[in-house]
Amino acid sequence: MQRWKRSLALPVTLVAIALGFLISLQVQTQKNVSAAEQISAERLNQMNSVLANSQAQNAKLQETHRNLVEQLDAARKRVGTDPQLLEQLKQLQILEGTQAVEGPGIQISIDDRSKKVLFPLSTDDIARMINTLKFAGAEAISLNGQRIVSTTAVVLSGNSTILVNQVPINRAEGIPYELDAIGDQDTLFDYFSKLEAPALKQNGQTVSITRKTLSIPSFKGAYTYKYAKPVVP
Repeated sequence: MQRWKRSLALPVTLVAIALGFLISLQVQTQKNVSAAEQISAERLNQMNSVLANSQAQNAKLQETHRNLVEQLDAARKRVGTDPQLLEQLKQLQILEGTQAVEGPGIQISIDDRSKKVLFPLSTDDIARMINTLKFAGAEAISLNGQRIVSTTAVVLSGNSTILVNQVPINRAEGIPYELDAIGDQDTLFDYFSKLEAPALKQNGQTVSITRKTLSIPSFKGAYTYKYAKPVVP
């Protein structure tokens, strides 16, 4: 009998340990489930809070957008009726080159197709001539029909094609250059005839300068600013 009890004690002990482990595991699992449910509830609350804040911010942005649209419409109406604002707008358009203009100035014709020409007109030559006219007070400049503005680039594409505002202004077989500048005729004539014309003629190019009333077209491109932004006072 004693031996039978001792032989039975070991399995009973093992069963008891196993039951204790299962009970402990069940309790821990229940705790984990409860903790997970609590975390899920907290996350749900956080998500609901974030959603509510986003909806509130979106409503504010929509209200701000509506106010800005109303202000813009009002400003456009004021510009359309206020003579002073209209005049300021025209001046700004002339300054940025988006307004076609006319007035007294000089027309410069340069022909570099002669066999006597040592070097054809280069982009550096063109940039220098434009800067000379600006220094002389030119209020509007165009080269072969392309308006010169603050963003204008004069570059060489390939071996001989010159681009102004990304538009070709010459041909492979050559073409005269016509540089128009509106401003004080005497000052423009004096500056160009003394600072630019002698070197061009020495290079074999034909140069003629005429005082006349000119029409200069508007800039056909678009202004794009990626990095520059207005400073808010």
